[in-house]
Amino acid sequence: MIRSKLWFRCAAMHDPVTPVIVRPALVGWDAKKRKVDLTLERAFKGDELVMRMKGWVTADVKKVVEIVKEHGFLKILDDRDLVVETETEKDHESLVEDLQRVFGDEVNLDRI
Repeated sequence: MIRSKLWFRCAAMHDPVTPVIVRPALVGWDAKKRKVDLTLERAFKGDELVMRMKGWVTADVKKVVEIVKEHGFLKILDDRDLVVETETEKDHESLVEDLQRVFGDEVNLDRI
């Protein structure tokens, strides 16, 4: 198993950035006829977190998710950090090549 951090080019500052979970999402309900005091706290999955980066990074996040899924998986590590997992070295190398070909320096991986 090979793990890598996924880095994007920030649309505003053009620095390399990676999304992290600072606090899980808090979901509640409004009821039409009564008060509902129920909330659920749930962190995003890897692909959900990447999709939330739309507009904040220069890359097409939907295309990033598609390319990563061809070679591996997007996961949240330790309830905070976004990582890409690939099964083999060959999968990792193919993913790096595809990201480079499609996005140039807008998206890259750092092995951890």
